Amino acid sequence: MDITSICIVGGTGFVGRSIADHACARGLRVRVVTRHSPKAARLIVLPTVEVEVANPHDEASLARAFADMDAVINLAGILHPARGQGFEAVHAELPRKIARACHSAGVMQLLHMSALGASESAPSEYLQSKARGEAALRREAGILPYAIFRPSIVFGEGDRFLNLFAKLAHLFPVLPLASAGARFQPIWVEDVARCFVGALGDPRTFGQVYELCGPKAYTLAELVRFAAEATGHPRRIVPLPAGLARMQAFFLEHLPGKLMTRDNLRSMSVDNVCAAPFPRVFGFEPATLEAVALQYLAGGTSRDRYNRYRHSAGR
Repeated sequence: MDITSICIVGGTGFVGRSIADHACARGLRVRVVTRHSPKAARLIVLPTVEVEVANPHDEASLARAFADMDAVINLAGILHPARGQGFEAVHAELPRKIARACHSAGVMQLLHMSALGASESAPSEYLQSKARGEAALRREAGILPYAIFRPSIVFGEGDRFLNLFAKLAHLFPVLPLASAGARFQPIWVEDVARCFVGALGDPRTFGQVYELCGPKAYTLAELVRFAAEATGHPRRIVPLPAGLARMQAFFLEHLPGKLMTRDNLRSMSVDNVCAAPFPRVFGFEPATLEAVALQYLAGGTSRDRYNRYRHSAGR
């Protein structure tokens, strides 16, 4: 299948920017659907990117945005519900609308971003809604070739994961941590983008579900400690018992920015790690956290500290 153009829903976000960059490097025409054009300011400098201002929750608008596009990539997702943007609307209903609009527009392939741990029996509404979105997409896709990607935590320059921990370590001398023993297997955003772009037009990926993880699993405490030390602010981490963890999540849930919610806490009650090795179909091995993250976290630290971390990472 020859794919020369793609439309990205949710393309102005962290993962979307990387996918657009990789797609442009491959010479593909890229259309990004967004409600607000200023959010796409960092993308319009790419030579083959165009921005379509549309309501992604309106099926007719989606069909118009998908017109003359070979493939569609859905990256839309939220960590916390907001006014008019609940889990059901974004994670479950939108994939159904996108699949239907793909049929209307004659799209040849659909790629969908889900989440590792998505399941109807998962402990959180976030993960349950992701599973409902997968099911809706499968039902509506019919004969339309699709692939579903389930990444673990995605890291990279400008992420809201390791950079958040680094910022908190800079501000506070002690870090009380809920779910300190929760396990994650972070994957670099550039590797996620390579998988999405690599799947375009590849019949081996049709109908497949891919779990995407980096080469190593970490506890949340280990990740927080890594981010703190990499930025030159080693901190004491205090694991919170379950009751205090719920209280912390409740308090943070009601602050501006919502650093954590009780639903997030429930998501972390199950390990966020892959059950199988990295998919061989994509033809590469994912980068290690240490090899990549130190380059953007250690910007304000000494060269000696950076070299010590590289040595401890075995590189």
